[in-house]
Amino acid sequence: MWVNLFIMKSLFLSAVLLQFFETCWSQFPRPCANSEGLRTKECCPVWSGDGSPCGALSGRGFCADVSVSDEPNGPQYPHSGIDDRERWPLAFFNRTCRCAGNYGGFNCGECRFGYWGSNCAEYRESVRRNIMSMSTTEQQKFISYLNLAKNTINPDYVITTGTRAEMGENGESPMFSDINTYDLFVWIHYYVSRDTFLGGPGNVWRDIDFAHESAAFLPWHRVYLLHWEQEIRKIAGDFNFTIPYWDWRDAQSCEVCTDNLMGGRNALNPNLISPASVFSSWKVICTQQEEYNNQEALCNATAEGPLLRNPGNHDPNRVPRIPTTADVEFTISLPEYETGSMDRFANNSFRNVLEGFASPETGMAVQGQSTMHNALHVFMNGSMSSVQGSANDPIFLLHHAFIDSIFERWLRTHQPPRSIYPRTNAPIGHNDGYYMVPFLPLYRNGDYLLSNKALGYEYAYLLDPGQRFVQEFLTPYLQQAQQIWQWLLGAGILGALIATIVAAVIVFARRKRRRNQKRKRAPSFGERQPLLQSSSEEGSSSYQTTL
Repeated sequence: MWVNLFIMKSLFLSAVLLQFFETCWSQFPRPCANSEGLRTKECCPVWSGDGSPCGALSGRGFCADVSVSDEPNGPQYPHSGIDDRERWPLAFFNRTCRCAGNYGGFNCGECRFGYWGSNCAEYRESVRRNIMSMSTTEQQKFISYLNLAKNTINPDYVITTGTRAEMGENGESPMFSDINTYDLFVWIHYYVSRDTFLGGPGNVWRDIDFAHESAAFLPWHRVYLLHWEQEIRKIAGDFNFTIPYWDWRDAQSCEVCTDNLMGGRNALNPNLISPASVFSSWKVICTQQEEYNNQEALCNATAEGPLLRNPGNHDPNRVPRIPTTADVEFTISLPEYETGSMDRFANNSFRNVLEGFASPETGMAVQGQSTMHNALHVFMNGSMSSVQGSANDPIFLLHHAFIDSIFERWLRTHQPPRSIYPRTNAPIGHNDGYYMVPFLPLYRNGDYLLSNKALGYEYAYLLDPGQRFVQEFLTPYLQQAQQIWQWLLGAGILGALIATIVAAVIVFARRKRRRNQKRKRAPSFGERQPLLQSSSEEGSSSYQTTL
């Protein structure tokens, strides 16, 4: 009961909070990626519904100044004014759309997470399901959507291929590039975790990451998955789509590494994907970290080779096993979200244990080992094992969806107040009021320390037993039946025809039998049928009728 009360409380509070910040879906909106946008530092595109910036004439939103937090950061990053991600997004824009109510999108032309309809008034809860419980048809649909995203240029967003300084003081040399929808998210994950250029080949600051190794790890990836889910829905035209998860607890191998799912092992080269899988033809981007650092250049999304994966053939000293159910339960039991230095050295921090820098048996930070979230990345032993390029492997989606579900279990177990999220002295990019890099317009870290119910989605295994039965068993059955309804209809008609013929034969046979019985019972020279035989005959007839 208290879990339900927590969910209701979270929904109410989040509904109030989310009125004050907008929910847009990406990096650089195409209408703002030009000299004019860079010169004016304004990203307030027109909404086509009424022809006004941010849909202001329809009351959907308005163009507003960006106010960033000035709370002090931790000591991990001692520099200032040299990285475009500092005080995000002021290096590029200082005015963006601020959407009202349930409206969202870079021009307030869409709805915020969980809301639908022309006026964004309809709340809808989608369910993310275990990929292993999905029907073959659903699994194939998911894979086809990923491949569609890999081969479709995103119509709304572009990436930057240069720093703001390289584009000129007034934006006279804009450096933006088209990108397909899948690789857009690969690039976003690279950009948020890349090293800072300090000047000169290879001269970089490595101890910086705006989405990992501190408090924003879980909220950032939650928004990231929601954003990804939304983009796939749009290009596929399937607004019921949800990202599935892989429940890897106690697994002994990569259960999803089959040709029917995320790709099996290539028999000739164990580092490659089987040619029977569509993923064998995929090319990766943003994996050459050292090359970018030496050239002082950003990843420009050029293809860099095939997707690599060799699950299980990693260093066993670093990852002795895939995390277990006991590991997950211990992690959820930790009451403190963030502790101490609020980085990868934090002890007894739920976030640090779940991220994989601390032991899921003691809660203490460990060096030279990767646990929990990090363990799966290392276990895959390929493209997924490097932070900046890890999203190239589509297993990334399944893995992070399950990590997000563990985050949700922790929220429901401990019911934390917003105040537990660190407001100051976290590593740069991780304080409560810091806007998530590189999303535009803006999402604040602390705003997403809330139940997924407030964001319009749920996990199948967290549903109550009745709802879970419908999602895990009944729904796949009905969907399968929908695929073969023509055959079922034909079989039904044929079955009805056969049943009619059989029934007619039985009726005819019974009538004939009764006529014969009447002839036998007719008096012959005054004799009577024995009562025992008559009773037996009637009893036999009654049994047959019942049968």
